[in-house]
Amino acid sequence: MKIERIETFLVPPRWLFCRIETSDGVVGWGEPVVEGRAEVVRTAIEVLSEYLIGQDPLQIERHWQILSKGGFYRGGPVLSSAVAGLDHALWDIAGKVYGAPVSSLLGGRVRDRARVYAWVGGDEPGEIAEQVAEQVAAGMTAVKMNASGRIQPSPSRADIVGIVDRLAAARSVLGDSLDVAIDLHGRVGVAGARRILHAVEDLHPLFVEEPVLPEHLRHLPSIVDGSTVPIALGERLYSRSEFLPALDAGVAVVQPDVSHAGGISELRRIASLAESHGALFAPHCPLGPISLAASLQVSFATPNFLIQEQSRGIHYNVASDLTSYVVDPAPFTWVDGHAEYNPLPGLGITVDEAAVRAADRKGHAWRNPLWAHEDGSFAEW
Repeated sequence: MKIERIETFLVPPRWLFCRIETSDGVVGWGEPVVEGRAEVVRTAIEVLSEYLIGQDPLQIERHWQILSKGGFYRGGPVLSSAVAGLDHALWDIAGKVYGAPVSSLLGGRVRDRARVYAWVGGDEPGEIAEQVAEQVAAGMTAVKMNASGRIQPSPSRADIVGIVDRLAAARSVLGDSLDVAIDLHGRVGVAGARRILHAVEDLHPLFVEEPVLPEHLRHLPSIVDGSTVPIALGERLYSRSEFLPALDAGVAVVQPDVSHAGGISELRRIASLAESHGALFAPHCPLGPISLAASLQVSFATPNFLIQEQSRGIHYNVASDLTSYVVDPAPFTWVDGHAEYNPLPGLGITVDEAAVRAADRKGHAWRNPLWAHEDGSFAEW
């Protein structure tokens, strides 16, 4: 069996899918994308495909090593995301060939269901309580939201009060038994992050995500040591080596993205590295159905798993949603805030190929918003 064909599909709202077909007719699907740079990743897939065509698809680790390291220059979101999507597809093929879900190929599941959380926005605080109540009524046991909208690197007292008010509004609905996490998106500086963490401590967030930008990780030890709030990060880290300083600093939760951090192969290794540091695993995944299916395969096989991000109903997905490109939405039907174990082979989903090809004919050119402060200077989105 050899790899015969590799295709990519630019599909709304902001995703990129890839399809690998073998000489035996087995097809695997992946989701390689950098949000806002999908076309660039598509070109990277074309280059990497030069190596993969004609290869045995079951030699997944051999291919991962060559795709990641064979070009001499390594790393970065574009390359690691391209490798990730190809890796998804190869694992999908392997599962279909062996007649087993990918989680079984990773050693078998360690749980029968995986907790998921829902997004409730948070840029505008007015309707937070209502949005949280809707998610609780739908059976969700945890939500996450942006801590703020546009904010200065050195937040004012009013900014911090606004963050506390948002979190308190959510907590008023959730009570003490359900969870809320907040995402700072690296929008504030180190001192601002310390002040925010102190201010929200009494509201007991499940975690505070990305309190500082990845380029400021050298400050993480003082941030972690200065608060009892669990610190989470990792959506903009792409390898084990990039996670190591954060883990050494004592970060409580790692959030690698299966579509960015080298795919299933590297996600599994990052989770194991986190386990050796006593950290929990909460994979980042605001993307499409293939990405989420791949992420869940790892989550079911990971002992230190905490909770899974998922994008059903997320505010990014206006025209197309998580189930728009799958034949059966059942794998993405949450029961009491959890994803049930999926015994189907490979990634456990059937991609609606006709819908994907039709969507690709339209394509997309999604770009993240560009924010500015009142003085016209750049603001982190």
